[in-house]
Amino acid sequence: MQLVVARIGRAHGIKGEVTVEVRTDEPELRLGPGAVLATEPASTGPLTIETGRVHSGRLLLRFAGVSDRTGAEALRNTLLIAEVDPEDMPEDPDEYYDHQLMDLDVVLADGTEVGRITEITHLPSQDLFIVERPDGTEVMIPFVEEIVTEIDLVEQRAVVDPPPGLIDDNAVVAGTKGEDTEGTDSAGPDGAGKGESS
Repeated sequence: MQLVVARIGRAHGIKGEVTVEVRTDEPELRLGPGAVLATEPASTGPLTIETGRVHSGRLLLRFAGVSDRTGAEALRNTLLIAEVDPEDMPEDPDEYYDHQLMDLDVVLADGTEVGRITEITHLPSQDLFIVERPDGTEVMIPFVEEIVTEIDLVEQRAVVDPPPGLIDDNAVVAGTKGEDTEGTDSAGPDGAGKGESS
């Protein structure tokens, strides 16, 4: 199974380094030197990571064969894709890959149906479940322990305990009339978030 683990950002300096928007909880495993990654678009890859370092809180990578700023800039917005065994689980038992969470039924503690997870958005501070309600509208639910109290992969459900206003009629709903929601690229599911892009 292929999972998106990062997106290449701007070139950094003149020696071929690029900033990277991490989309994995395991960057040391997925984005270490020597890792060979497929790409989207496929024409830019595969790419082999030559070096990696953190600078001002951002991961910088340099790829084999890319030695100048022009080459680095040409990779901008490329998605980096790792091949992962679908049976693999993240090392942390409280973390999940996106493909494990997609299509889970979202319910309240009393079993009341909320909807179904159709998308997972990775933000710098946390991840968001995009949940399609039975009426076709969508609601965003932060994937944090205080709100998502249980993930049951066997029963294929996520149990939530939302604060007032999150999923009721006054909730901020994505993609409904009058709301202009902006998509935000992932900075990875690290920290509060617990998913990995698929």
